Amino acid sequence: MKNIFLMIVGLGLFLNCSSQNYLEPAATQQLTSAGDFTFHAQKANAVGADINAVTNAIPNYTPTRLTTLDSGYTLVIEKEKLTCTLPYFGRLYNSNGYDTNKQSLRFTSEDFTVQKSTSKKGNAVFMIRPNDVSHISMINIEVYSNGKAFVSVDTTDRQPISYDGYIAANETVRK
Repeated sequence: MKNIFLMIVGLGLFLNCSSQNYLEPAATQQLTSAGDFTFHAQKANAVGADINAVTNAIPNYTPTRLTTLDSGYTLVIEKEKLTCTLPYFGRLYNSNGYDTNKQSLRFTSEDFTVQKSTSKKGNAVFMIRPNDVSHISMINIEVYSNGKAFVSVDTTDRQPISYDGYIAANETVRK
């Protein structure tokens, strides 16, 4: 019985330490080549000591619990539309407390430019500039071969923020 317990614990440690593949490299290549995919955020990486100071002041609470996200936070890239529903943690330089549309990174853009390149390590890199959203300067997306992705958002009115997650095919909505 003790040996079975040790085997289960060892297997659990092995599975937790292994890298997780979200997509096969061929599927990742297909999605990034088409430039039509959804980024699913799993973790927000707030920049600045402000956030760490606040979370460290809460007893028995770690900053990783604050920045681990539930499902539903996405960045959807389509040919003619960019839809962003990402949370924001950080300092706003221009307080928009009365404007709930500008408190998080929640917007839709139909006028944007995308520059695609490849990093030195062979990852797909997308630089997106929304032209019809005044407070978003640039969105950078780096997609790794296993489907994991890193997104950073630069804005004009707040500290930058980044997200870790993965990409998947866009869901088709039946009418």
